[in-house]
Amino acid sequence: MPDTGTQKQNPLQYITDQLNDLRAKGVAPKLRVLEGEQKTLCTFDGREVINLASNNYLGLTTHKALRKAALEAVRKYGAGAGAVRTIAGTMKLHMELEEQIARFKNVEACVVFQSGFTANAGTVSAVLGKEDLIVSDELNHASIIDGARLSKATIKVFKHKDVQDCERILEETAAWPGHKLIITDGVFSMDGDIAPLPQLCDLAEKHNCIMMVDDAHASGVLGRGGRGSIDHFNCHGRVHIQVGTLSKAIGAMGGYVCGSRDLIEFLYLRARPFLFSTSHPPATAAACQAAFTLLDSPEGEKLVKKLWANTKYFKRELKRRGFKFAASETPIIPIHVGDAAKAFEFSRQLFEAGVFAPAVGFPTVAEGKARLRAIVSAAHKREHLLRAADILAEVAKPLGII
Repeated sequence: MPDTGTQKQNPLQYITDQLNDLRAKGVAPKLRVLEGEQKTLCTFDGREVINLASNNYLGLTTHKALRKAALEAVRKYGAGAGAVRTIAGTMKLHMELEEQIARFKNVEACVVFQSGFTANAGTVSAVLGKEDLIVSDELNHASIIDGARLSKATIKVFKHKDVQDCERILEETAAWPGHKLIITDGVFSMDGDIAPLPQLCDLAEKHNCIMMVDDAHASGVLGRGGRGSIDHFNCHGRVHIQVGTLSKAIGAMGGYVCGSRDLIEFLYLRARPFLFSTSHPPATAAACQAAFTLLDSPEGEKLVKKLWANTKYFKRELKRRGFKFAASETPIIPIHVGDAAKAFEFSRQLFEAGVFAPAVGFPTVAEGKARLRAIVSAAHKREHLLRAADILAEVAKPLGII
């Protein structure tokens, strides 16, 4: 083809321009690459660091029981499931895992999704439609927000953990003709605080609402053996839809929804991520089974207690050094910075000093509310937590953070 002399235009140039703008503002960090196992002391980008970044609350990613179960499943069943669940991809392992989770959570039934994100988004968009109403905490996870939008229901947002504001919305919409859903995180992922679940359940019962809880960061953390916020508050039978994750404390990958048998059978037929995604590889399903077996044993209870002992210890050491994180009630510890560029610089300097604690900025949190998020694990050793607290203080003082 002859050269016309005209320069070819790039229709994606605006993406490059936006990316360069983010880089210039200092809010476009590169991905850190883990070399080796996901542990509390590990190597990222060639540097050994104390890992305060992982959701591996109980240290199960490398537990011998999960390794053994995964390897045996590969030898017995192969590397993949080969199809979506509704065609040829439902293996006995998948059904056994769902039954095991249902028993663990004290509900009738469970369905496993490919991720916690798809569990939330797929469920909300399946059970509600454009005639319905969703009443959602303003700091709910992005997957809840996306699911609500996909449902095309009307969305009303109440102030964070503000039960009175939630009730105000419900009273103003008392004559709503469609179905109504109250939805909240059990533990909020950016501040580590816990939802006022009993009071929200009271409102759901008073106003005839479906009650739904995303327990991603409560799974393996709150309740007996890590059964979550419903068990923590003894709200069994009051929450119609429980969402959990297999990707954090469980140490593997995936998400799940628990509830009545009819709810789960309906999601088998209408939840789009379930319908259109290949099911978990045998190794993943088997590792998850091993994790729940562990949690339902004395060792599991011991791990949860160790997680909380480490959390209290680390928070105490941070407070001694001048850090404040009043909202946190869990192993999630936010260190508020405000300015995003400053937060990312704080994280970069920490990494150079031997601590990996990533910065979180917009759109994960609101503009002007950037922070570092440190997460404690049951696998952390006291000497590592003490050293991490020292490094955090050493780096934070020159930056004016404490």
